[in-house]
This record gives sequence, C-alpha cells and structure tokens, in this order.
Amino acid sequence: MKTNLDKVLAVSGKPGIYHLVAGGKSTIIVESLVDGKRMPVHPTQKVSSLSDISMFTLEEDIPLKEVLLKIKAQYNNAPAEDLGKDSKSLRAAMLKVLPTYDADRVYDSDIKKLFQWYNLLQAKDMLDFEEEAPAAEDGANETAPTE
Repeated sequence: MKTNLDKVLAVSGKPGIYHLVAGGKSTIIVESLVDGKRMPVHPTQKVSSLSDISMFTLEEDIPLKEVLLKIKAQYNNAPAEDLGKDSKSLRAAMLKVLPTYDADRVYDSDIKKLFQWYNLLQAKDMLDFEEEAPAAEDGANETAPTE
C-alpha cells in the first residue's frame, strides 16, 4: 500500500511520528506509529506533515520524501543502524545519504530524528510513497490517449 506523506505527521513536543486518523473542526485524531495509541491533537499544538518538511542543502532544499528514499536506497530497504548521540557518526551517515546537506543549518538532533523517522516508516512498511498528481492548468494540458 502506498503511503501518503500528507497524512504522516510530526507533533511538536511529542516523540515519534503519527498517522492522521480523523479530522474535526477543533481537533484531529492521530495514531502513533511507535505504539499504535490514538490521541487528540488540539489547534494550539504545532503539527507538520512530513510532505511539508525539507532538508537544507548547499544548493536547494530537498523534500523529506526524497531524503527518505535516498536513505532507503543506501540501506537497501533495511533499517538504519543506531547512530547514537555521537556527532561524528551522525554526520558521517548523513554525508553518505546526502553529500550536499548544509552542515551549518542541519543539527545533530535533526539527523537523529530523520533516521528515527526512517526506521519507524521502514518498520511499518511505509516507504513506498504515493506519487504526487501533476497539477493540470484548467485541463489545457490534457491529451487524449494514443493507441
């Protein structure tokens, strides 16, 4: 099953990542990918969709989806090793995955969180992402199928 990163969320102040279960007027219900527990998220809490997060590089920012796919390729779809808290090993692993990442703007905590998120998604078999539908401009770019 393809994963829609718009529905995979990071909640500020809460560890791990969550899957959007239901949305309401004042709260949303999310399910933890760590332990499967559901909880409400109130409008006062900051929520970020993984599809909206990007990684700083020396050229242009790269969407998190692409970075996760690079990690998946680096580890042959296997879990990433535990990098611990050692800055040297965190940055060495990041250099293997994304050699152009901006070492001044990407903190050790960001790298650790990235690999933790990758391992969570890998464990749940959620690294096969949905393709984004191309935006059509008033149907002007639509073509008839050819035989």
